[in-house]
Amino acid sequence: MARSITVEGKTTSEAIEKGLKQIGLPKELVDIKVIEENKKSFFDILAPKVVKVELKEKEAKKPEEFEIETTEQELEEARKDIETFLKEFVPKLGNKAEYKIELKEKCLYIDINGENIGNLIGYRGEALYALENILKNIANKKSENRVVVRLDIENYKEKRIKTLQDVARKKAKLVEKTGKAITLEPMQAYERKIIHSFLQENEYVETRSIGQEPRRRIVISKKQ
Repeated sequence: MARSITVEGKTTSEAIEKGLKQIGLPKELVDIKVIEENKKSFFDILAPKVVKVELKEKEAKKPEEFEIETTEQELEEARKDIETFLKEFVPKLGNKAEYKIELKEKCLYIDINGENIGNLIGYRGEALYALENILKNIANKKSENRVVVRLDIENYKEKRIKTLQDVARKKAKLVEKTGKAITLEPMQAYERKIIHSFLQENEYVETRSIGQEPRRRIVISKKQ
């Protein structure tokens, strides 16, 4: 359920700023409404001006969830199509680049390794996830059911998991100490899941996702 708070300030800007700090969200993820503004008149010039503002968290649209029932034939067709693509793509990378495809738990796992191929990962994994989306499209072009594809390059995701868990641990301690919610930077769904899972058993804080893709974020807040 979307949260809503009401705050007061001497000006509208001051009230909004106070409200954003309290609700722990960036401005683009809240609806703001001025609900009361007591302006000074000639007769109450010494009285302080009060502006009352309501901030309400924008509700995100939830995608429909469904069970994945990919068949063995669909997985094998997807594997062949991905391998056809990688056989042509990976040698062009040079630097002794190699790839490996594994089928585990009805998912296709692809690893690419080589020397100095960091540009294939990109900033915060942007290039990696873009390539992963290409592979997903290739894997699903003949399948009626969704084929799950997971790509990793030079163990980036494994290293990223440790980084995200460290961030989650530090932010959770800060929320526990201050009582104020913290909104993390936008992340891929895969990365958000890591943080949700890591803090799931934390007895002091809870997590939820807000906003729309690709700007969807995690909010860590203190349990009531």
